[in-house]
Amino acid sequence: MFFSLKSRLIALILVLFVLSFGTLSFLLFAESRAVIRSYIESSALEKMEEYGSYIDMVQMQIYDVASLVFNSDMAKNWDNAMNDPQLSEGEKMLANLAMSRFLTQATNSYTSISDVSIYRLNGLRIGGENQVVGDPSFLQESWYTNFFTSGDRWLAAHTDVHERVRDHGNPVVSLLMPLGTFHHATTRNVMKVNVSESYFLEPLSRIHLANNSTIFLLNEQGRPLLSQQAHELGAGTLSIIEHIRNSTPKSGVEYLTNDVGGRDMMVYKKLGRTGWMLVGLAPEKEMYSSLHKLQTTTFVVTIAIILVSLCAAAWLSYGVTKPLTRLVLAMRQVQRGAFDQAESLLPPDQDVKSEISYVISTFRYMIIRLRQHIQNEFELKLLRQQAEYKALLMQINPHFMFNTLELVSSLAMQRRTDDTVQVIEDLGKMMRYSMNTNDDRVLLAEELTNVRHYISILQTRFGPKLDISTQESGRLDHLVIVKFILQPLIENAVKYSFNYQTTAEVHIRICRNKEHLHLQIKDNGPGMPQDIITRLQDSETVTAQLEPMLRNSSWHIGLGNVVARCRLHYGSLFAIHITNGDTQGTCIELVLPVQEENHVQRIDR
Repeated sequence: MFFSLKSRLIALILVLFVLSFGTLSFLLFAESRAVIRSYIESSALEKMEEYGSYIDMVQMQIYDVASLVFNSDMAKNWDNAMNDPQLSEGEKMLANLAMSRFLTQATNSYTSISDVSIYRLNGLRIGGENQVVGDPSFLQESWYTNFFTSGDRWLAAHTDVHERVRDHGNPVVSLLMPLGTFHHATTRNVMKVNVSESYFLEPLSRIHLANNSTIFLLNEQGRPLLSQQAHELGAGTLSIIEHIRNSTPKSGVEYLTNDVGGRDMMVYKKLGRTGWMLVGLAPEKEMYSSLHKLQTTTFVVTIAIILVSLCAAAWLSYGVTKPLTRLVLAMRQVQRGAFDQAESLLPPDQDVKSEISYVISTFRYMIIRLRQHIQNEFELKLLRQQAEYKALLMQINPHFMFNTLELVSSLAMQRRTDDTVQVIEDLGKMMRYSMNTNDDRVLLAEELTNVRHYISILQTRFGPKLDISTQESGRLDHLVIVKFILQPLIENAVKYSFNYQTTAEVHIRICRNKEHLHLQIKDNGPGMPQDIITRLQDSETVTAQLEPMLRNSSWHIGLGNVVARCRLHYGSLFAIHITNGDTQGTCIELVLPVQEENHVQRIDR
C-alpha cells in the first residue's frame, strides 16, 4: 500500500501538516500576545513622541510671535502713546492703527498663528487687519478675570467671538501674556495669541491605538485642551494621571482597570515646555481582537488546507511529474522559437489516454499549427505589402493622366499642332513608363527622363509663366530609386505656386552625399500647414494610414502617396524634411539610401 506515490503523499502530507500546524499554533499564539503587546507599546510611544515634537514646534511659534510683540519698539511706543494724556484722540487712533498693522505682520509671519490681539483695561481691543474696537464686554469674560487673579496663560479650545481674521469663529487654543510688564496682576494690556484647534486635531486624528481608543491633550492642571476631548476621564484615571505627572519618567505605558471591569492600556508622554501631557487610552481586549480572529481563521484554514492537500496528493503520481518536466522543457524551446527541438522533447503519445497525455498531444498539435500560422502570416504580410504598393502606384496614373488630357484638349482647341504632337509624344512615353507596375524600383536616370517629359508638358502649357530648373550633382550613375516619386512632388509644387503667384518658380536638385541620395523640390507657393508637415514626417502616422490615403482626395495626396511608398520600401532608412520659407514657398527634401543597380533585383527589363 505504501509503495504507491498516492499513499505515501497522503501519509506524508497528513503528518507534516498536523505536526507543523500544531507546533506553529502553539508557539505562534504563545508568543504573539507578548510580541503584539510590545509592538503596540513601542508604536504608541513612537507616535506620541512624534506628536510631542509637533506640539513643541507649534508652541515655539506661539512663544516666538508673543516674544516678537512683547519686545518690539512698536508695542512700547503704542503703550506710551496710550498713557500720554497730551496726545489727541486722532493721534492715539493713528498709533492704534499702526499697532494693528504690526500685529497683522506678526500674524502673517507664522502659518500656525490665527490671530494676535491686545486687550487693554480701558476696554480697547486691537487686532490684525485694522481692528480697533472699543468694547469693554471682554472685561467681564472669565478668561480675562482668571488671568489677573490666577495667571492662567493657556486657554482650552474655545470660540473667540472677537477673532475674525483667519478661522472665522472656529475653535482656537490661546496663549495669554502681559504686555509692558512681566507680572500678570499689574499689567494694563493683555496679549492673546490664538492658534486654530485644527493645528492640534489634524495630526492627532492620525494617531490610532485601536478603533475605540482616545487620545487626550491635557494642560498643566490635567484638563483637556481640545474640544473633542472635553469629557470626564473618570476619577480613577485622573488619580493615575496625577500620580504619573508627579513621577520622574517622561513617557511610558500603564495598565489599569476600567469602570466595566476590563483592562485598558494607557500610554502617556510629558511635554516639557509647558507642562502639557499626552494620554492615550485603548481597551486591551480590542488590541488583541485581531489575534483572536487570526487564531480562529488559522484553525479553519489549516483544516481546509489539510483536506485540499489530501485530495491533491491522491491525484498526483510519479507518472505525472516526469512528463510534465519534459513538457516544461519543450515550452521553453517554443519560447525561443525552436519548434523542432520542442517537438523532439515531448514524450511519445501513449495508448492509455489521460489528462497529461491529452495535454502533451494538444501541445504537440499546437506547435504544428503555430509553426504553420507563423509561416502563413509571413507570406500574407509580404503579399499585403506588395498589394499596398501596387495600389499606391496605380493611384498616380489616373491622377496624372486626367490633368494631361485636359492640357491636350486645350492645345487642340487652340490649333497648336506642334505643341499638341509634342505633348502627346511626351505623354505616351510617360504612360509607357508609369503603367509598367512590374518594376518596384527603377534607375534614377529613367526616373529623371520621365521627369523631363513631364517638365516639357508643363512648359508647353504655362510657357514663360513657369520657371523650372533641374540641378544634378554627385555620382548618380547606376543608382536605383523607388519608381514615380518625383513627378507628384513637382506637380504639387507647380499647382500651388500658380494658385498664389502669377509666375511659378520650381527648383529641382538631385545630389548624392556619401551613402544618401537627396531629392529636393523647392517652390514659391504659399507654404504648407504645420499640422500636415508634422503628420507626414511622423513615420508611424503615415504607415498606419495607408488605406485612408488610398481614398483621400485632398491637396496633399501626391506627397502622401510618395511618402507612403518610400516608407514601404525603405523603412527606417527613409527620411523626409519639409520646411517653409520665411515669407513664402515650401522645400521638400527626400533622403533615400544609396542603392546601385547590381545590388537590386531587376524584373522585366
